Amino acid sequence: MAYSTVVFRPYTTLLSHKHTFQTPKLCINTTNQINLHQDHKLSWKQEIKKAYPHEKITTQNQNNLKDDEILDLDEEKYQEMVEKRCVDNVRMLILDSVNHAKAGHPGMALGMAEVGFHLYRHVMRYNPKNPKWFNRDRFVLSAGHGCLLQYVCLHLAGFQSVQIEDLQRLCKLGSRTPGHPENLVTDGIEVTTGPLGQGVANAVGLALAEAHLAARFNKPDAVIVDHRTYCIMGDGCAMEGIAHEAASLAAHWKLNKLTLIYDDNHNTIDGTTDLAFSENISARFEALGWHTITVNDIHENIRSFKTALHDAFSETGKPTLIRVKTLIGKLSKKEGTSKAHHGTFDEDDTRHMRGKVYWDDCEPFHVIPMLYKDMQLKAESGELFEKEWLSNLNYFQSKYPDEAAQFKLLLSGGIIPGWEYSLPKWSTSDPLDATRGYSEKCLNYLAKLLPGLIGGSADLATSNKAYLHGYEDFQQPKSPWGRNIRYGVREHAMAGISNGLALHGSGLIPFAATFLTFSDYMKNAIRLSALSHAGVIYIMTHDSIGLGEDGPTHQPVEQLAGLRAVPRLLVFRPADGNETAGAYKMAVANRDRPSLIALSRQKVAANIEGTSADAVERGGYIVSDNSKNSVPELILIGTGSELCLCEGSANVLRSEGKKVRVVSLVCWNLFDIQPEEYKEKVLPSCVAKRMSVEAGSPIGWREYVGDRGVVVGVRDFGRSGAYLDTFKEFGFTEENITKIAKSVLSN
Repeated sequence: MAYSTVVFRPYTTLLSHKHTFQTPKLCINTTNQINLHQDHKLSWKQEIKKAYPHEKITTQNQNNLKDDEILDLDEEKYQEMVEKRCVDNVRMLILDSVNHAKAGHPGMALGMAEVGFHLYRHVMRYNPKNPKWFNRDRFVLSAGHGCLLQYVCLHLAGFQSVQIEDLQRLCKLGSRTPGHPENLVTDGIEVTTGPLGQGVANAVGLALAEAHLAARFNKPDAVIVDHRTYCIMGDGCAMEGIAHEAASLAAHWKLNKLTLIYDDNHNTIDGTTDLAFSENISARFEALGWHTITVNDIHENIRSFKTALHDAFSETGKPTLIRVKTLIGKLSKKEGTSKAHHGTFDEDDTRHMRGKVYWDDCEPFHVIPMLYKDMQLKAESGELFEKEWLSNLNYFQSKYPDEAAQFKLLLSGGIIPGWEYSLPKWSTSDPLDATRGYSEKCLNYLAKLLPGLIGGSADLATSNKAYLHGYEDFQQPKSPWGRNIRYGVREHAMAGISNGLALHGSGLIPFAATFLTFSDYMKNAIRLSALSHAGVIYIMTHDSIGLGEDGPTHQPVEQLAGLRAVPRLLVFRPADGNETAGAYKMAVANRDRPSLIALSRQKVAANIEGTSADAVERGGYIVSDNSKNSVPELILIGTGSELCLCEGSANVLRSEGKKVRVVSLVCWNLFDIQPEEYKEKVLPSCVAKRMSVEAGSPIGWREYVGDRGVVVGVRDFGRSGAYLDTFKEFGFTEENITKIAKSVLSN
């Protein structure tokens, strides 16, 4: 089992600090094991002697040392040199990968090699044989362009998802090493990152999930939720607003198990950061409420980073920022310049880099055999950590069976069979309400049966009606078990944090609420929800010019069209209470894709006759039709609050003898994937006279109404005024819809 404890042993305190489990003791207790240990140590010292012939690591003349004398070298210096040689190997794999692929971003990866390797080798708890082990530490690379650093570390750590062949296929179509980290492509990647700053918000979400679940389930004698979150960000992340928003919340929430490592290399793509960036990041984070540490000499003294981590682990009330000053493109002739950010290295520079670390006689993609063995030891410790955690979980289950049942339910996805039957139903006699009001009732019914439902609003809880009554607010130390999250006016961070909650792997079902027009602030994070299969539920109220008095700054027009264009994002615009319930049914059921529910401010019927919660799963369906066994003369297609206008107009036309069908197209995405036979049944191709009615952009509707159909939409910004007056101004009245419909019928 144990090849060596030489690198691992000094970090026992670091690993066990503030953790429930003690570092597993990998004992050397037989003659064979002792010999293996000594042979392994000797191999390392021979490697060090070869690699650093001019560096003094003993008081003796090392060039004249015999093998048995090498074993007497100073232990601390030896450890330091082993670490340095491992980091050399990491850098050489980065060099080989970008040159082989002729693509990639090596600069940050080369500069942060010490940080990445140290975290994976000595600090983080993980089990490469079970990358999804619940109580593992989480690592997020917000500076996603530096993904080669993580790929190399995953390979060395023993993750099957990254083999040497994968490093050789960097950025190639279909490879497991894409140009930015993707959680669905590579085991060991927690979240998909790339757009700068997003990973910082994701990391805050992961840390929030840990703090929340720890408060809900941990007992003094059984701690089952206890892991840390590490995130690397760069100068670009520090500039992005989302990182600032998320960092503000992390400090407010006192997420002390979050460690943010800032790669301060003073370079971005265009040049040095002083072109556009001169603030003191440490002072900024300190002002936000973070514990801040600066590491000035990591390339010469990796122990300074170890000391910083010890300091971070000692902090119990604040998240920690470790500012690490590095050289981008370390070893290269482009070192310290923006030219090292991306691209390959020419032959001369490659020789230069390999020569600086005495790698000239090594083949491309060479890995020192002892390094693999040391990382195998780390992997074995991860397996033992998981076994101890499972033992602890069994104890927890025996002593606290009710809490354990709920915890295991969450880990299995958090869905109770039959949960959908808890959703409320409305009849035509129920009082009018806005769909945001029906949404509030759905949320609170679901909260009783879905223990993972958690979320909040961007300072609009009373307007969005997005609050779980009776479940308290998440606040530390007052009520970290609370399931309502107060995001403040931070829409972008709210979405990014929600992605972290969804991807934590603990059955949490996050919801995030604001006005639909402010989805623009969140768009990139929403897109990443879809890309990374994060099942966030976005609740967007005030969904049209029908919100009225707030005027065009708050009245969405183009937002629905843009959101519907996002692959995998389910966009619902329900017309009444029952369709709202149907939207929630689909949103909760689809745990591998995000949903967005657009809801009205103005009141609508609780149940338009003919609507159905169950039919929402088809995306579009027939609400009413008087053509019986024949083909309708006209099809009116509506969504949201305008569906009732379609119904009203249809009734007028029917009273005049016309055959009219009304279709609710509540979710385009779901309708588009229905069988052709079903779509033909709802929208028969032989009926060319069609008309869509939606108080938003007309873009996209032509696909459903056809070339001869008419699209009634909003082609300009809205107006400030009472909602009925605004609707009338833009033609959204029963009279005008009927007038247009008659025109369509007459042509």
